[in-house]
Amino acid sequence: MTDVDTASMTAWVAPRYGGGEVLRTEVVPRPTPGERDVVVRVRAASLCSGDLHLLNGTPYLLRLGFGLRRPKHRMIGQNLAGEVVAVGALVTEFQLGDRVFGEVSSGAFAEYVCADAGSFAVVPAAISMEDAAATPDSGMTALQGLRDIGKVGPGQRVLINGASGGVGSFAVQIAKVLGAHVTAVCGTRHLEMVREIGADVVIDYTTDDFTRTEVPYDVIFDLAGNRTLREIRRALAGDGVFISSAAAPGDNWFGPIRWLAQVALTDLFARQTLKALLMRPAATDLEYLAGLVVDGKLRPVIERRFSLSDTALAVAVFEQGHASGKTVLTA
Repeated sequence: MTDVDTASMTAWVAPRYGGGEVLRTEVVPRPTPGERDVVVRVRAASLCSGDLHLLNGTPYLLRLGFGLRRPKHRMIGQNLAGEVVAVGALVTEFQLGDRVFGEVSSGAFAEYVCADAGSFAVVPAAISMEDAAATPDSGMTALQGLRDIGKVGPGQRVLINGASGGVGSFAVQIAKVLGAHVTAVCGTRHLEMVREIGADVVIDYTTDDFTRTEVPYDVIFDLAGNRTLREIRRALAGDGVFISSAAAPGDNWFGPIRWLAQVALTDLFARQTLKALLMRPAATDLEYLAGLVVDGKLRPVIERRFSLSDTALAVAVFEQGHASGKTVLTA
């Protein structure tokens, strides 16, 4: 995609709720920075599940904050990497030309995006734009779940359910960095990939039931949402930690609220710790993740690559699920 002039740009927009079929490109005003903002020329972006929720407006309860009949923010996309082309008057962290990556609330699937400087961190020279764009949402979710809630440390037995997806592929590697013995649960097609990124034990959920184990796990990080809380607790040590970043399918109106309430209520009365994870973007976490990539301890797994001009197709493919790692868009 190319600029029409210096005051405009091309962006993917969603004029109504739906799937990839509703997306279209429009020429829109190029953003200008506020005092604490930076404008970034997008070189790569990646898809995440949050993009789909905002695109299709489900659960419907989301629409109270994001637009009842149509999206309040028509420009979509949250994860990106690119170069700083403008900075606000109070920004001291970045200069023009700096390579940065981060997560924004919307608008990453465009030529330029504008957001608070705190949303970004510098991309080290050793990291490609594609790898950087694949990292923010999934990497920070995995890191905060395992480090902050799970308190994962050396020698612990950690199980990742849904290990082949965007968050899961980061979680397997981060758990290993933290010193854990990692058991990864995924489908048959992804077994070899999960082994390659460091899982000690790999379980094919189509043939084996990880909840029936003789030795319980210290931490279970659930990214699949395909087992009941009772089944999960059966596989968890008496003082273990369960982290939920996915919920069993709910209705289109309230989505995972019932599941989240069940997790919170059970946590009040159980010796086990059961928590739902809500990732909070942090530049310090982005810097930590970038350091792991530079050191060779973390490798973003990218299964599919599309041109940014093929965003609608990329979203349609992503909607089918069962991805192996991340889907990346390049400008």
